[in-house]
Amino acid sequence: MRKTIVLSILGSSLILNVQAQSLLGFKSNDKQLKIEKFFDAQLSAKRVGENIKLLSSVPHHMSSKGGKFVAEQIAKTFKEAGWDTKIETYQILFPTPIVRELEIKGATNYKAQLKEYAVKEDATSGQADQLPTYNAWSADGDVTAELVFVNYGLPEDYETLAKFGIDVKGKIVIAKYGRSWRGIKPKVAQEHGAIGCLIYSDPIDDGYTAGDAYPLGAFKNDQTVQRGSIMDMVVYPGDPTTPNVGSVEGVKRVDHTEAANLLKIPVLPISYGDATPLLKDMAGPVAPKGWAGSLPFTYHIGPSRSMVHLKATFDWKIRPALDVIATIKGSEFPDQWVIRGNHHDGWVNGAADPISGMAAELEEAIAIGGLLKQGWKPKRTLVYCAWDGEEPGLLGSTEWVENHAAELQAKAVAYINSDGNGRGFLGVEGSHAFNPLITEISKTVIDPQTGVTVFERSKAARAAGATSTKAKKEAFDATTYPLGAMGSGSDYSSFIQHLGIPSLNIGYGGEDEGGEYHSIYDSYDMYKRFKDPEFQYGVALAQTSGRVALRLAEADALPFDYRVLHTTVKGYINELISNVDQMREKVKVENELVAKKVYEYAADPTEKLKTPTVQGEVPFVDFSPILNALTNLEKAATHVEEVKANGDATKLATINAKIYSAEQSLLTNAGLPRRPWFKHSLYAPGFYTGYGVKTIPGVREAIEQKNWSEATAQISEVAKAINKLSVYLESL
Repeated sequence: MRKTIVLSILGSSLILNVQAQSLLGFKSNDKQLKIEKFFDAQLSAKRVGENIKLLSSVPHHMSSKGGKFVAEQIAKTFKEAGWDTKIETYQILFPTPIVRELEIKGATNYKAQLKEYAVKEDATSGQADQLPTYNAWSADGDVTAELVFVNYGLPEDYETLAKFGIDVKGKIVIAKYGRSWRGIKPKVAQEHGAIGCLIYSDPIDDGYTAGDAYPLGAFKNDQTVQRGSIMDMVVYPGDPTTPNVGSVEGVKRVDHTEAANLLKIPVLPISYGDATPLLKDMAGPVAPKGWAGSLPFTYHIGPSRSMVHLKATFDWKIRPALDVIATIKGSEFPDQWVIRGNHHDGWVNGAADPISGMAAELEEAIAIGGLLKQGWKPKRTLVYCAWDGEEPGLLGSTEWVENHAAELQAKAVAYINSDGNGRGFLGVEGSHAFNPLITEISKTVIDPQTGVTVFERSKAARAAGATSTKAKKEAFDATTYPLGAMGSGSDYSSFIQHLGIPSLNIGYGGEDEGGEYHSIYDSYDMYKRFKDPEFQYGVALAQTSGRVALRLAEADALPFDYRVLHTTVKGYINELISNVDQMREKVKVENELVAKKVYEYAADPTEKLKTPTVQGEVPFVDFSPILNALTNLEKAATHVEEVKANGDATKLATINAKIYSAEQSLLTNAGLPRRPWFKHSLYAPGFYTGYGVKTIPGVREAIEQKNWSEATAQISEVAKAINKLSVYLESL
């Protein structure tokens, strides 16, 4: 059913066709629908493209001349749109390379180029001031040793090496990018005694096997290198020398050599062109199934026939990070903040990462500025941020959050993040109490390629990718958006996982594949050709995240629904119970096989029989404390929705003033085992997955490590947190 509404707010009369609907948190829809219609009308794909071109016109890593230019251009745009704008500067450790050397001598002699080449099809690929190819936070080192190929460098890869009798202690390892966050690879190598680590991108993943190489196509050419941080961010992100406090002038610092989140071995990323002579020099067994890439030779594990020399030194300087903070003060609830952010620093020119997302945020700010000019003011304060130093380790956002922690926990309603953006499907992860809000909004934004809603398009993509008839049917029948859980890798981490501020991460992609990530080829020319040629998905992102910000700023009843959180967490617990049952059955079967002495080396069945040690039985794990706590949460969440449905304006205002702080109840005082900075009991990056999320992380990782006493202790901690949330909600 459709209806025609005549509205005359905002200083103009418009006749609008809008879908008759009931918006979550609004007693009357008309005014909000007109606000959003006006907002949409201000968005410009042309301007998105212009801002991507401008802000990616120069290299702009943190503390660079180009970085200052980009921060000032963003601040200028905010100011011109009517926002109260300032730049907050933090003094942050950020090492850049002095020496990078890699060579092999012996049976093979080769000196690595360690340099990407300019191409005529890419106007910015030969600019000065580009950061060289390196991994930030590598230790200084000068090492010479044999080389060992460790596949993707994950813990299970070292288990395979052990079956071949290969030890990496005292050696340099070479690992493929992929299958995990890059920082996990040197972390695991160091744990196994390696003295250096090389990381390369094999063409099987994002080079010529995946598609035409750049500049003909979007994928890695033979000299493309992925720069990136290898800070152990699963311990804590931000300035390694100032954990838990903002990096302001005069702050007490930890020496970087003693920082808990920095590794102790030299690490260097290289192209597959530079990796080829090293891999061809490998002796030892042929790489097992699944290890070989697509370079035109047989992959061996090693050790190498020749000796490899790796040298890397860095300057370890304190440098300025420029966070742009723009504000529109709320007319009714100025101390309730809706915060929106995207980082502005890139490893080089960074058109896709991060400028495509930053341009969308600027579109939102410009459109909201148009609303201001019509006389509108948000009920709640809007804070739009452009973070510096995200690439080296979420530096700018983490230091801002740590510096303003008490005020943020008192005032922040939500944090809405974006990062790189491109053509494809809607992806959202975040606090599950926001699931109904995201479902509602995703059903109002139209996909620019297909003309259907982004909800329907993402549902179709999930169905197409489903591997069973049952899964396909479930995808097609879905009526809610499947909000993902938050790991790490972008600026939301400190908000949700350290302070317990409800957060969302929003972006489009899936049809913008390529190999330009963190290279000199992440440029405007690359983006326009292969990522979002008409810049329409920049508008789609602005519509999506802009609606979230506007509805949170204007809602009569803030749209948190903790009934969905209850259902989601119950699903996580059922999964953990099933995992323990499967582990118990697996151990039982394996121990029976041991008893029958039928184990053989998996990699080489010609080896003599192996009789491993019998594994300890998996004990009963009592999840009842969490299950009982979830029963309490279900009742409390239902209570809140009943009060909201029946409450008058005064009651809703009382609830609104408290409900956004509810997620802080899910923080634990001690934080996670071995990494207390991460305090959220439900969401965290995995200790060995990096960006990838671990839900109920304290319990899940204890089970994975078969640390049964810790699992029991963490179950108690999670139950306490959920019960604390229930008590809080009951008080509303």
